[in-house]
Amino acid sequence: MKSNELKELTLKELEERIDNERNFLTKIKLNHAISPLDNPLKIRGIRRNIAKMQTELRNRQLTGKKEN
Repeated sequence: MKSNELKELTLKELEERIDNERNFLTKIKLNHAISPLDNPLKIRGIRRNIAKMQTELRNRQLTGKKEN
């Protein structure tokens, strides 16, 4: 997911996507433990997407505090 796409999302949508990605990461890790994935680098990509979303969320929180 690109940073431009993340900036267009609302705060609520961003939080929902983070939750969905975390759930998906948990499922994919469990599946990988049972039987190896074809592309285990998918796990890394999901983790990085979550980190990008959390970074954008934190930036919004910090800028929101400064404006008040």
